[in-house]
Amino acid sequence: MSELWRNACKDLRQSIGDDDFRNWISRTTLSSIDQGVAEIKVPTHFTGEWIIQTYGDAIIECLRGQSQMVLRLDYVVCEELASQSHDKAKSVFSENSDDALPGSHLIKRFTFDQFVVAGPNTVAYAAAKRVSEDEKVNFSPLFLYGGVGLGKTHLMNAVGWMLKESKPNVKVIYLSAEQFMYLFVRALQTKSVIGFKEMFRSVDVLLVDDIQFIAGKNSTQEEFFHTFNALAEQNKRIILTADRSPGKIEGLEARIRSRLQSGLAIELHPADYELRLGILQKKVELHRNSNPSLRFDNGVLEFLARRIVSNARILEGALNRLVAAQSFMPSRITMEYTLHVLADLFRESDRKIGLKDIIKVVAEHYNLKVSDLTGTRRTKHIVQPRQMAIYLAKNLTTRSLPDIGRAFNRDHTTVIHSIRRMDKLLKQNAVLADDQELLSRRLSDLG
Repeated sequence: MSELWRNACKDLRQSIGDDDFRNWISRTTLSSIDQGVAEIKVPTHFTGEWIIQTYGDAIIECLRGQSQMVLRLDYVVCEELASQSHDKAKSVFSENSDDALPGSHLIKRFTFDQFVVAGPNTVAYAAAKRVSEDEKVNFSPLFLYGGVGLGKTHLMNAVGWMLKESKPNVKVIYLSAEQFMYLFVRALQTKSVIGFKEMFRSVDVLLVDDIQFIAGKNSTQEEFFHTFNALAEQNKRIILTADRSPGKIEGLEARIRSRLQSGLAIELHPADYELRLGILQKKVELHRNSNPSLRFDNGVLEFLARRIVSNARILEGALNRLVAAQSFMPSRITMEYTLHVLADLFRESDRKIGLKDIIKVVAEHYNLKVSDLTGTRRTKHIVQPRQMAIYLAKNLTTRSLPDIGRAFNRDHTTVIHSIRRMDKLLKQNAVLADDQELLSRRLSDLG
């Protein structure tokens, strides 16, 4: 494990840079690789979570470069490493230190040219581009909010990268709200609060992810408020993200909420089918840069885009698993192979989404009875919802056509006709397509 980790770390250092490697990865070791899960030893839970969130994909790629079948990264806290880390700790807020804020570096893959733009995120993308291009903006902060995996962190980092490209000397700090709190507490403990304040007040661009995590943390909110004010008075750029709008973050001080609401708040919505498919196609292009032989059978990407509707992060993770598995196989990625490699993901989804759930949710959506969808009536206002329910059953579960037919009291030929009919209608009818997206998201949230 030690030799494997050393070899992988050589590539990792080049991928993430010396500063990030020294501040985070140098204090870790590889514990084991078992059934596609690589486990690393870290000094603290905070370190482990930050490494997986920020460098997880890069670490997996470097381990694969050592011919290891790695699909996922995990960590375990090691007391010995924690002790060593404490002994070597220094104040990280000393003036003019290049390592003044470890972990503040931008995520390399999150740039504008890697962001897929479509309806649900068009406004957020346009606002982020404006912040990165205009010399002065008439709103501050830019506040991006929405659920997991919708692109908030990507857009935030993209702004930082574009500003650094146009102005190499611009000082950008990117971190999570949890890390801001962690560093502030450490500054209190090491009596280096002045250095902390000077560091944050000297930046040109402040990017803070998941700001909802400072809610209820009174001392951290106090410091953040003063940091925010100091930067706003200097017309510095501030971009924040959260999982909900400022007005809905419980435990957030009224003065901070007021400040956040005074800027431009934009909600990112879940990706629709076209956006999900676009994301997959973009990621496949990137994978082919290093693996030109990568091939997918017709319909595989479309199937994934329809089947995985929860968020783009899970969708990308599923694609990465297929690509990783294919690197050890000579053949193309077929539908059968996709179902095999992602069987656990689909089983988990099936546990949440049952055929009865689909029938119930569709019936409620169209103001019908369950018996209408499973009965014999063939009036138009029932037939189309019934076809929608059958279509969702085919795309959101791995149940066979006969199983689906029995749930609706139909034979499998009727099921096939319903699926084909709905496939055609969804391409022609935007309202129906919106219904399908809404129903898919509601069903994916079950359980």
